[in-house]
Amino acid sequence: MQQGHEKILIVAPAWVGDLVMAQALFKILKLRNPDVIIHVLALTHMRPLLLRMPEIDQVIIFPFQHGELSLFKRYSFGKKLRNKGYTEAIILPNSFKSALIPFWARIPKRTGWLGEMRYGLLNNIKKSPHLFERMVERFAVLGSDAGARLPESLWPELTVKTSTLTETLQKFDLTKQEKPVLALCPGAEYGPAKRWPAEYFAAVAKTKLQLGWQVWIFGGVKDQLIAKKIQELTKNNCIDFCGKTDLGEAADLLSLAQVVVTNDTGLMHVAAALKRRIIAIYGSSSPKFTPPLAADVTILSINLPCSPCFKRACPYGHTKCLYGIMPREVIEQI
Repeated sequence: MQQGHEKILIVAPAWVGDLVMAQALFKILKLRNPDVIIHVLALTHMRPLLLRMPEIDQVIIFPFQHGELSLFKRYSFGKKLRNKGYTEAIILPNSFKSALIPFWARIPKRTGWLGEMRYGLLNNIKKSPHLFERMVERFAVLGSDAGARLPESLWPELTVKTSTLTETLQKFDLTKQEKPVLALCPGAEYGPAKRWPAEYFAAVAKTKLQLGWQVWIFGGVKDQLIAKKIQELTKNNCIDFCGKTDLGEAADLLSLAQVVVTNDTGLMHVAAALKRRIIAIYGSSSPKFTPPLAADVTILSINLPCSPCFKRACPYGHTKCLYGIMPREVIEQI
């Protein structure tokens, strides 16, 4: 085990699911050296989620938006980090621009995948991501030379405190009820080829509502139209949280769900890290690459000849990989 002073800056990914999977790396770093100090540089909306990861000592907010280049701002920000005593930076995104701040911060060891030809910006380069089938292992290996499959003990595990859960329930005028909760995560920011039809989600919701369950819908602002359609089809009998919670509040509420029915989206990984019962629906993406890391998971996927295509929209216009998974299959699994 490596000991001594270590202060590591993690450049976080921009996607929620990737950030959750990155917790495996944080666990490895703490296992390697329990005294390591871990700071995470992340987009502002990621902060509430990171606060539910006990391995993190400090969250530093990016001073710019996702996708914004802003070379001068990155240079200025990097200079401000030069006196912070970082011994290493681990850059999780593969982009060229994500490696600029640690380089300009003059952090002596800069670790990451080669990505967009980042010679010089990185000086501890990993070059063969294809050797690791799952995304979580690609993150984990940046903190360890071990190549073995990640054990369950290192899977992501979010911490929900009673105090924050109580505050979240009070904010939304909810109390813990005896009725079981079905959580729906019908969005997927990546594109429609990852979204199971709203009508199918509504069919599942109606079945459980008739049996006395509560149905809560989760997602961001961009998912509000999908949630509205589900609400219309269920006569507004669900509770719609889309665009109304931050990621931390969503985690608090998801921790109360008995079952989560979800697309391959960031909230799926949040639910997995909360050890919920998950029914995950995969369309254009692959459960081999980004599976929910939890013990009680059912994955529904149709192995079409064109799957997985990893496209945002179906290149053939039929999206059979999703429309072919019927609501009754999900209901049977619940």
